[in-house]
Amino acid sequence: MRITGYRTLTTIQEWARPVGDANGLFDDGVTTLPIILVDTDEGITGVGLGSHVELESVFAAIEGEDPRSVTALYDRMLRYAFKAGHAGPVFGTIGALDTALWDIKAQAADEPLWRFLGGGDRVVPAYASGLDIGLNDDELVAAYGVYAERGLRAAKLKGGIDVEADRRRLSLVRDVLTEAGGGARPGLMLDANETWSRKQAVRHVRELERTLDLTWVEEPVRRWDAEGLAVVQRGVRAAVASGENLTGLEQYRPLLQAGGIDIVQTAAVCGITHFLRVAALAHAHDLPVSPIGNIPVGLLHAATAVPNHLVSELQDLRPPVGIAADLDIEDGAFVLGDSPGLGLTVYKGSITELGLRPGPANPAGPGIRPERAGLRLFATAAQDTT
Repeated sequence: MRITGYRTLTTIQEWARPVGDANGLFDDGVTTLPIILVDTDEGITGVGLGSHVELESVFAAIEGEDPRSVTALYDRMLRYAFKAGHAGPVFGTIGALDTALWDIKAQAADEPLWRFLGGGDRVVPAYASGLDIGLNDDELVAAYGVYAERGLRAAKLKGGIDVEADRRRLSLVRDVLTEAGGGARPGLMLDANETWSRKQAVRHVRELERTLDLTWVEEPVRRWDAEGLAVVQRGVRAAVASGENLTGLEQYRPLLQAGGIDIVQTAAVCGITHFLRVAALAHAHDLPVSPIGNIPVGLLHAATAVPNHLVSELQDLRPPVGIAADLDIEDGAFVLGDSPGLGLTVYKGSITELGLRPGPANPAGPGIRPERAGLRLFATAAQDTT
């Protein structure tokens, strides 16, 4: 079997409400999702969801090769991107191609990827994550009420701007999940998306912990700040989670050596091979791993095959336009199907009708870091500039 070429598509996720975080908001509730289809000479096509940046040059590393040599081809792609660097969206492109290759390999074996990777259980525990910073209180309660109806009993809220707003919103969601769970205490997480300084992070979380029991706080400081993450980890009761924006084991190593994180995360767009390697590294440090991202299908399959998977992020309950996935959401978990490979079906006609092409990040969205991010000391309202 040989890789013969690739095709690209761009679809959308229709959230039907504003979505975003402390770095910005998509008011129209529409986000784009790039897709890469990798073709072979035996008629098997693999699907990867992720970046198209530098796709042509990265694809040159695998063109004409046997896609079943997926881990070797992953390292080959890294070597091809070595000189200019493989961080950011280039790493996402490598991850999308890597995911497509795993899809091909499992399809060729006529097995769902979770079973092909050695997983013993198709059920993957989940938590709700609504990208909800733009919702008012009533909208927030309604959104997490829908998650609760599907059995979700843990939730991660976006926040980090106003400590009292975070307290109020976390309390509202806690009450929704507690009622749905018959009084059982839910898991509550807060994601600051790297917007705090070290001291502000400790002050903010400690203030919340006066009245709330937080399971973890996510990305409290910059992703590479190993010392800062360790300061936060020692200064709060909640666990510290980070890693979704790291690109390579060399970036995880200093964080783990500093004792800066309790929950090791990887992003769906970074690929399956990356996840498996990060999971092994985390396991060597007796730490759990938790996948991040919307439609994290590849990592859900891989999560079944590692001993230290904790829980996976569930964002939207509906798939993107033109994509169907062989999985269900039942009793607060993803339930993977038996379709060979990833179990993804791409309806090219529906996506082509959208007429979309990959473009630069929307400057109104979460890709722009606020001017004062990391420059505050106190856990106060947004207008304070101290």
